[in-house]
Amino acid sequence: MKKSFGYVKAGWPPILAVFLLLLLWQGATMIFQIEDWILPSPLAIVQEGINQAPQLGKHLLATLKITLLGFAIGSGIGLVLAFVLHSLPMIRRAIYPLLIVSQNIPTIILAPLLMIWFGFGLLPKMILITLICFFPVTLSTMTGLAQTDPQMKRYMMMIGANRKQIFWKLELPNSLPSIFSGLKISATYSVMGAVISEWLGAKEGLGLYMLRAQSSFHTDRVFVTMFIIVLMSFAIFGLITFIERRLIGWRPSNEGREGAK
Repeated sequence: MKKSFGYVKAGWPPILAVFLLLLLWQGATMIFQIEDWILPSPLAIVQEGINQAPQLGKHLLATLKITLLGFAIGSGIGLVLAFVLHSLPMIRRAIYPLLIVSQNIPTIILAPLLMIWFGFGLLPKMILITLICFFPVTLSTMTGLAQTDPQMKRYMMMIGANRKQIFWKLELPNSLPSIFSGLKISATYSVMGAVISEWLGAKEGLGLYMLRAQSSFHTDRVFVTMFIIVLMSFAIFGLITFIERRLIGWRPSNEGREGAK
C-alpha cells in the first residue's frame, strides 16, 4: 500500500507540468489568435481527434500490428544473439564491431533501400524495425550476463555445475533487470521504426495518416497522430514494466537497499 502511494506521489509532478503546459498553450493560441493550420489549440486537437476516431482506429491497429510483430522479432533476435556472443568469446570479438557499425547507419537512409530491395509489403517494415530493436536488447543482455557474481559462479563450478546449469540457474536470472532495460528501450524504438516505415510506403497506418494530414495542412491531425504515437509508446513501455515487476519482484528495490544502509 505504501509502495503504491509512493508511485502515485511520484507521478504528480510530471502530470502537473503537462497540465500547466497545455494551459499555457491554450491561452497563447487564444490571446495571439494563432491560426489552426499553424498551431492548433489543445481543445481543437481533442475535438479533431474525436471527429477522426473511426478512421484513426483503423490506422492505429495497422501500426500497432507491425510494431508488436517487429518488436517481438527484433527482441528475439537480440536475445539469441546476446546468448551466442556471451557463450562464444571468439565470435563476440569478431561480430561485436559489426554490430556497432550497424547502428551508425541512419534509418532514414536505410529505409528506402529496403523498399527497393524487398518492395512495399510487410517484409521491409519488419527488417527495419528489427534492425532498430535488436541492438539495445543485445547490448543490455550481454552487459547483464557479464555482471554475474564471479564468486557465485566459482561456487557453482566447485559443486559440479556444468556450463548449461550455470547459465540457466545463475547468469540468466542475474541478467533479467538488464534484459528488461533493453526491452523497454527497444519498445519505444519499435514504434518509431513502424512510423518511419509507413512514411516510405504503406496502405494504412499512423505514419501514412500523418503524411496525408501534413500535405493537406491539417496540423491538428498531425498533433493528434503524434499524441497517439506517444500514448502507444507509453502503453507498451508500461506493459513491459508490469511484466518486469511480476517476474523479478524478488529483487530488493532501491528503497529497501537504502533503508538497509
